[in-house]
Amino acid sequence: MKNLGIKVSIFVNYFVFAILLNSVGIVIARSIEVYKVTESQASLLEAFKDLPIAVVSFLVASFLPRFGYKRAMLMALLIVFGGCIGMYFGNTFATAKMLFLTIGVSFALIKLSVYTLIGIVTETPQQHSSLMSSIEGFFMVGIASAYFIFPAFFSDTDPNAWIRVYPVLCILIGISFILLLFSKLNVPVETSGNNLKEDIKNSFGLLALPLVLVFIFSAFFFVMIEQGIMTWLPRFNEKIFSFSPKLSVNMAAILAISLALGRFIAGWMSKKIAWERIIIVCSILAVGILLAVLPQLKPEGETLTINTLAKVPFLGYVLPLIGLFIAPIYPLLNSTVLSHLPKSLHSPMSGLIIIFSALGGTLGSRIVGELFENIGGAKAFYFLIIPIVLLIISVVLIKRLIKKQEVANQS
Repeated sequence: MKNLGIKVSIFVNYFVFAILLNSVGIVIARSIEVYKVTESQASLLEAFKDLPIAVVSFLVASFLPRFGYKRAMLMALLIVFGGCIGMYFGNTFATAKMLFLTIGVSFALIKLSVYTLIGIVTETPQQHSSLMSSIEGFFMVGIASAYFIFPAFFSDTDPNAWIRVYPVLCILIGISFILLLFSKLNVPVETSGNNLKEDIKNSFGLLALPLVLVFIFSAFFFVMIEQGIMTWLPRFNEKIFSFSPKLSVNMAAILAISLALGRFIAGWMSKKIAWERIIIVCSILAVGILLAVLPQLKPEGETLTINTLAKVPFLGYVLPLIGLFIAPIYPLLNSTVLSHLPKSLHSPMSGLIIIFSALGGTLGSRIVGELFENIGGAKAFYFLIIPIVLLIISVVLIKRLIKKQEVANQS
């Protein structure tokens, strides 16, 4: 298979970072219980994760092709290895913030490399969309794994037992490092200019394109939705459904699994159905699930703690299925815009995607965290309907701009 080594490296690295990056919801829940911080204080972990992603993406996107994708990914793995070691020996809310700082810095390097490499190893928009959806789907498999790896270390008698997960994660990081070290990533260096100054100038020039401007806002809205749900679902399960801490995290795995399944299906559907139709229909169905589930939820703390799957109420299974419908949105949006730009602009464009995705994730998690603390979890999730509606409007605008661009190219 062509470019097999590159693709295997992309999948493995993305899997490892899926576990690390999206453990934030689990660590938030643990921080509230173990370190005795409030919901709003715990939501700062999202900022420690996402803001470094935005800053690093802004600083390195332009010169990453010259630096080298393999070198950048190896450096990312070393940085996050140090963060996990620090968390294990520190075991405080302060070291948790430093852990997510290293995860954010590292993930920026990984995601910039991965998104750019997808454009290099594919030849058509359909191939690009299919590989993007598959990789993002595999990312969700990694997230689902986190919801089983972390609870395996939970203990009813020792509140600090969960911290032992980090040596295991260090082993996974080490395996990923070795696989990447011996992988052949011989890809051409495509830059947007003849030197770094021109690269940076061309990167900022992307912001003048209407298609890019509308797209980055749509990416912002989507990640606000996804992270708002994913980060707070373990805590939501614990407070609203009265699940035990371990069961709360296990049940959140349904969201990750449905996200993974939705993205794998999207990779197939995108070859047969127009991308904008998939996104609009899925967005409407996602709103439908929220409006069907949230009004039926009882006030917090009304039931006894649930410890087994047999006692989980029907709604506890339905809400995470929203992942099936929001799953296709992000990879299809990213692929659509990247495949309509020259490959030399994929690295700076990926930087913009990551920056605004990180800002959307931080803001979404922060808003839901504040609402969770002040008006309760069930009402807080109603907020997510707003960015979904704004996302639908953005998709309609993107489609019109692409059609206008195609007409201009033909004339």
